[in-house]
Order: sequence, then C-alpha cells, then structure tokens
Amino acid sequence: MTGLEQLVVLLAGLGAGVLTSTVGIASLLSFPVLVAVGLPPVVANASNTVGLTPGALSGSWGYRSELREHPRVTTIVLGTCAAGSVVGAVLLLALPAAVFEGVVPWLILGTCLLVGAQPRLSARLRSRRGEEADDRLHVSPATGVFATITGVYGGYFGAGSGVMMLAVLGLGTDLPFRVANALKTLAVLAANLVASIIFVFAADLDWRAVVLLASGSVVGGYVGARIGRRLPAALLRAGIVVAGLVGAFLLWR
Repeated sequence: MTGLEQLVVLLAGLGAGVLTSTVGIASLLSFPVLVAVGLPPVVANASNTVGLTPGALSGSWGYRSELREHPRVTTIVLGTCAAGSVVGAVLLLALPAAVFEGVVPWLILGTCLLVGAQPRLSARLRSRRGEEADDRLHVSPATGVFATITGVYGGYFGAGSGVMMLAVLGLGTDLPFRVANALKTLAVLAANLVASIIFVFAADLDWRAVVLLASGSVVGGYVGARIGRRLPAALLRAGIVVAGLVGAFLLWR
C-alpha cells in the first residue's frame, strides 16, 4: 500500500468504528476499501474482522452503563453471538466466498426494513399477546436462536450484523432502543473477537491493514458510542434504515 492508501485505510477504520457504535454497518465502509487497495476478498474479509474488533471493544466500553441495566440479557447476547461466530468463521475458511455473498444484500435489506418497522410490529405483538412491556425484558429461546444465527453471519461476513441484532432484539424484546443499540455493539464485539482468534491462527491476514483499521476503529468506536447515546431513537433508527438500504444497493452493484 502507498502512503495515501494507508491513510485511506486508517480513515476507513475511524469511520467504521463510528458506524459500529451507531448504525451497525461498519464493514460496508471498511471492507470495500480493503478490496480497493488490492487485498483479495477473503484476506480483506478476515483482516477487516480483526481490525474492527478494537472498535467494537471501545464502543462497548462507551455503552457500559446501558449494558449494566440488564445483565442477564447482556450475558445471553454475548454468549449466543460468540458461539455463532465460531460456525461463521469456519464457514468463511471452508467455503467459497460466493456461496454466502449472494444473499448478503438481501439479508441487509430485510433486516434494515425490520428495524424501521419494528416499533409497529412490536406494538401489534404486544396487543395480540396482552403482554406488558416488563414481561419482555428478557431473551426468549426463539430470540436466542436468532441471536445465534446473527453471530454466525457476523463471523462469516459481518456487514450489517449489527442491524440484524437490532432487528432481533427489537422484535423479541421490549428493551429501550438505547439499550438494544448498546447490545448490538456488544454482539458485534463478541462475533468479531471469537472470529478474530480463529483467523489469527488459520487465515491469511494483511497485518498492515489490521493495524491501520484497529488504530482508527478504536477511536471511532468510543466516539460512536457517545454519538449513539445522544441521538433520538427515531433519528438513529432512520439512519440505520438509510445506511442499510445504501449498503445493500452497493453490494448489488
């Protein structure tokens, strides 16, 4: 990489860190940048996962007060996404990249639309079940299964996995949106961290790209948490939907 390309990767890491803690589609920024500077797709994907892990860590630290509000839910999200990401990382190393990439845009599109429609869908579910909000401040077995599937996706490709987790938590629980957003960032951390451990030992990595991404994302993740905590839920939700639509469109091209 030239000096200019290294600067671009560093800035991509910074931007991706902010996106991790806010709209949850960090890889849609950083992954194409790594491919554009000449990394093969699978190497770029693995390097991207390792490089963005510090951003998810600093973002989760920035949301630490929200993560303490429902410790049981936090533990379940951490465990399910970590377990799922093991499967996803193995799939990345074992299968051709084209197998899963064909459905990635559709997954992102569907989940970002679910995030947008979630308040109305959740209200209908509550009215049909006659549940109070306090009755859904936990993770049901079905929600746990979908959280695990999100972890699989996060370990394999990751772009939009935060949006998927928001959709899962939004439909499966009645947690405040700011708490769900914090849990989304933690879910990205769990998936990235476990997959990164596997990739360090079993995948080809571009360590220069990893270091540049990590340097930018660790700052961006913490800054993004400060931004995400202050944004109104409706505005943040709208940003997630718009970002998801743009990301799906770019991946179709």
